[in-house]
Amino acid sequence: MKPEHILIIRFSALGDIAMLVPVVYSLAQQYPHLRVTVLSRDNARPFFDGLAPNVGFMDAELNDGHKGLPVLNALYRRLKAKHFTAIADMHDVLRSKYLRMRFRFDRFKTAHIDKHRAGKKRLTAKENKSLVQQPTSFQNYADVLAKLGYPIKLEFRSVFPAKGNLRQLLKKEFTEKKNFQQWIGVAPFAAHPGKVYPLERMEKVIDILSSKHPSARILLFGAGERERRCFSDWCSRYPRCVMASDIAKGLSQELILMSHLDVMLSMDSANTHLASLVDVTVVNIWGATHPYAGFMGWRQTEDTAVQINLPCRPCSVFGDKPCHRGDMACMTGITPEKVVERVEQVLDGHIKR
Repeated sequence: MKPEHILIIRFSALGDIAMLVPVVYSLAQQYPHLRVTVLSRDNARPFFDGLAPNVGFMDAELNDGHKGLPVLNALYRRLKAKHFTAIADMHDVLRSKYLRMRFRFDRFKTAHIDKHRAGKKRLTAKENKSLVQQPTSFQNYADVLAKLGYPIKLEFRSVFPAKGNLRQLLKKEFTEKKNFQQWIGVAPFAAHPGKVYPLERMEKVIDILSSKHPSARILLFGAGERERRCFSDWCSRYPRCVMASDIAKGLSQELILMSHLDVMLSMDSANTHLASLVDVTVVNIWGATHPYAGFMGWRQTEDTAVQINLPCRPCSVFGDKPCHRGDMACMTGITPEKVVERVEQVLDGHIKR
C-alpha cells in the first residue's frame, strides 16, 4: 500500500500562508502517519521548518522572472516524482488550477478551497449589505482537508515551544527586557490604503503610549522603504521607539522578536497573522475591511478589534477599493485615544486571548 503523502499548495500572500500554519500543524498532529509537504514561495519556509516531524516544505520557484506554462510543467514533473496521494489546492488561482488539472488528469485525488465569494460580495455590497460572518480562512483550509478524507480539529498555540527558551536565539541585549517593563509592537502599514490608519494619528498613538508608559519599548514592524523613512522619523522623536528590522534579520528572527511582545497593534495585515502565530494578543484597527470577511488572526477575538459601525462598512474584502464616501470615515472616525485605550486593556490584562 502506498504511504499517504499530501501536497498542500498555497503560493501567496504572506498573511494567507501564515493562516495555513494552524491547519497544517493540526493535520500533522492528528495524522502522524501522514507525510505533509507544503508548496509555496521560499520566503514562507520559516513557518513550516520544524513545525512537526512529518511536515516538509518545497519551494515552488515561481519568481517574477520565470512565468508561464514551461515553468509550471517543469514544476509538475518535480511534484509528480514525489508520488503524492492527495493534492490540496488552498489557493485556487490560475497557477494552482493548472497544477490541479494536471494532477486530476493523471488520476490523483484533488480538492480545492471554497473562498465563499458570493457571501463576501453580499458583505461588501454598496446597497442591501448582508453583515454576516463568513467562514474563516482557517475553516476554509480545513474543509479542503476534509474533502480529501482528513477531517481535523483545529488545535494550535504557537510556532515556538515555551517562550522562555527563545532568548538564546537572538542577541541577549535585544531580548532581555532589562529596564523596559513592557514591549509594545506597532505595525502601521498594510498592502492597501483602505486598511491603513492615518499615519499622523498613529504617531499620536505612539506619543500617548510613550508618555503614559515611559518604561515601555515600542517596536515598529515593517521593512519597506516607505516604512523605514517613517520609522526613522518617529524614532528620532520618540526615544522609546526602535525599528524591529534593525534587530531581527529575516522572518525567523522577526517571529522570535514578536514572541516577546506584550501586545501587537496592527492593521488588517500580515503582521497580525505573524503575531498570532507566536501567541501574542493583537489589537487590530479595521477600516474598509471587516472581521466578518474571515481574516481575523488565529485565536484573536473582536474584543481587541478597533472599528466603528458605518452603513458603508465593509466596502471591500481586501481594502483595495476606492472609498464610497471619499473621506475614509471608517479610519478618521477612530480616535488615537480609543486605540490607546484598547492597547491598555490588553496590557492591564482586561482582554486576553
